[in-house]
Amino acid sequence: MLNMLDSGNSNQSFPDVEKSLDDPNGLLAIGGCLSTERLVNAYQHGIFPWFNEGDPILWWSPNPRLVLKPQDLRISRSLKKILRRQEFLITFDNAFLETLHACSSPRENGTGTWITDSMINAYATLHDKGIAHSVEAWYDGKLCGGLYGVALGRVFFGESMFFTRSNASKAAFATLSKYLQIWNYSLIDCQVKTKHLVSLGAIEIKRKEFINQLAIYCKQPVSLLAWKNTIAWDWREIGIT
Repeated sequence: MLNMLDSGNSNQSFPDVEKSLDDPNGLLAIGGCLSTERLVNAYQHGIFPWFNEGDPILWWSPNPRLVLKPQDLRISRSLKKILRRQEFLITFDNAFLETLHACSSPRENGTGTWITDSMINAYATLHDKGIAHSVEAWYDGKLCGGLYGVALGRVFFGESMFFTRSNASKAAFATLSKYLQIWNYSLIDCQVKTKHLVSLGAIEIKRKEFINQLAIYCKQPVSLLAWKNTIAWDWREIGIT
């Protein structure tokens, strides 16, 4: 039975993630709000919101969980060539709202996304507080790809990515992974399995193992340089050769 959260209590605790449903995989709770306190509490315990416009807030903690250690990033030969040519200018936190809105735009197949107006407002607030971040890929001065997510301790929780030019989001993700390694991050949460993320080195682990890692890494500090660079360095300087 799903736990009903109180929308008037901004920091109400969540039920144990082991109470999540098997079908649909990971559905844990319904209701509540998208306050900063509740969102931070959710991510620290391996939970994230995912729901459609007009529906109540749904909270998820799927099993298994797709994760990537930054040092385990795999870059294909074709992507390495693109990175070496510096086809894209990669930036951090230069266009958070623009990236967020791009991620929420309908896809080419005509389907919408789960990033509702309430989600946009909530993550914009997280960004203002230095908790949510974006990575942008630019081509000829135009935003053509990127991603955003939440950073807590030494964990980056990826939320969504988009592209309007081939390989733009891949370049953004590869650059982010390299920088997270430099900044002493330990884990990237990719949430659920996709062929694209698996090709980049992501693997599935049991939810219990994921939660145990969060309990350690979310409390550990990262480099003071984290998220201070607005523009990525030369690819060779971050180890992409």
